[in-house]
Amino acid sequence: MAGIYIHIPFCKKACHYCDFHFSTSLKYKEAMVEVLCKELVLRKDEFSGVTVETIYFGGGTPSLLSLEELQKIIAVVYQEYKVIATPEITLEANPDDLTEEKIIALSKSPVNRLSIGIQSFFEEDLEMMNRAHNAKEAQLCLTIAKQYFDNITIDLIYGIPGMSMERWQQNIEYALAHKIPHISCYALTVEPQTALEKLIEKGRVAPVKDSLALAHFEYLIEALEKEGFEHYEFSNFGQSEYYSKNNTAYWLGKKYIGIGPSAHSYNGKDRSWNINNNIKYIKAITENELPSEIEELTTEDRYNEYVMTGLRTKWGVSLTRIKDEFGIKYQEYISVQMQHHLKEKVLNLDKNILTITKKGKFLSDGIAADLFFVD
Repeated sequence: MAGIYIHIPFCKKACHYCDFHFSTSLKYKEAMVEVLCKELVLRKDEFSGVTVETIYFGGGTPSLLSLEELQKIIAVVYQEYKVIATPEITLEANPDDLTEEKIIALSKSPVNRLSIGIQSFFEEDLEMMNRAHNAKEAQLCLTIAKQYFDNITIDLIYGIPGMSMERWQQNIEYALAHKIPHISCYALTVEPQTALEKLIEKGRVAPVKDSLALAHFEYLIEALEKEGFEHYEFSNFGQSEYYSKNNTAYWLGKKYIGIGPSAHSYNGKDRSWNINNNIKYIKAITENELPSEIEELTTEDRYNEYVMTGLRTKWGVSLTRIKDEFGIKYQEYISVQMQHHLKEKVLNLDKNILTITKKGKFLSDGIAADLFFVD
């Protein structure tokens, strides 16, 4: 099984924290849809003999595409690739795009999962982040979407400067009140060369505090697990049968093709990524060229990536798989490196599976780095 990721590089506004590739000009939207379809055709041989299980529209803001444009792209996938009978087809969407008319239209399309970028239900947070929607739209779109879609996930951001614990608790309560079966939560991070970094430097926004993010994170886990959600990946919580199939495939190391400017691909041995320039991408694909770079992953690279992604999930890292896939040298190495973390009770070893404990969850990236193999 494998997945197809399609990057839609357009947004109405630039969120202050975002460092993804996008443009706030829709001038090339029509041309972009054409070349996205063409790249799908050009790369179909990469999935020869492979069955597509998930189709994911990410961005950017994919909900800026019309229904006709979305269906056109999906039709090419079905035409050129082998697709399972009921694939998970996810559309990332912003609340301001999800009018009742659009939600109803989407519910009649092949799209069967909505990923809605709520981020916060409070006006002051949305304004600070420069989101395109307001608090009223955040609530309204969920009320309508739940009438037409069963499989919905929302994004929330915690650790926002000035966000009290009470406000964070209310964000979670609002999500639960709408009976959303999957929630993704991310700590606000200050990426280089973003508007947020500049606002903090100028003193217009308070610095992000790890202690605040940790407090929010610990409450988040407790509150959602109490409501029957499983914390199956560091940032993701799902009720039974509502895990993201697309993201789970990524964490478990399955193949995927990334279509569109800046999109990444992985085939188990190599990683590639497209140029992050809309005009250059359009020009190259129009001329039947793939504007991408390829990195051949070493055994060390693949081991390190497996450790990083595995420790973020409930499935953990298999020492048996490390021996079989990467060699005895790597199994012996991780067996030594993990001892300190086992004593500190931030890692647990059971039946040759290494997992992060609740105590270690907020430290998972640092723990993984300690287990990386550096030759």
